Amino acid sequence: QVQLAESGGGLVQAGGSLRLSCVTSGLTSNTWIMGWFRQAPGKEREFVAAIKRSAGSTLYAGSVKGRFTISRDNAANTVYLQMDSLKPEDTAVYYCAGTLDRWINLPSSRNAYDYWGQGTQVTVSS
Repeated sequence: QVQLAESGGGLVQAGGSLRLSCVTSGLTSNTWIMGWFRQAPGKEREFVAAIKRSAGSTLYAGSVKGRFTISRDNAANTVYLQMDSLKPEDTAVYYCAGTLDRWINLPSSRNAYDYWGQGTQVTVSS
């Protein structure tokens, strides 16, 4: 059974930082792409970042590029999202997601991801 569990969310002031973690279990394949999405109240769930197992290939949404960094520790079955220079518009529930690496390019569509965590709340105050 595949499980993804996020942690690390919280309340932070604008300009601050948070690091989210996603611990995975049941992903026995060595070829999983991991992604982060977020959903603000009243909005669609949107792509944030994705990373291949090799960690040499990453993809970011334009709104977070240069501020957020996705990384992974394959030995620990954990994916991280380092969020710096946070803005109030980054406030959302952040979700970890996984998909088999069957894509030519890193996918940014939520429909491409097969497994999801329960989410962790990030609130950025102004």
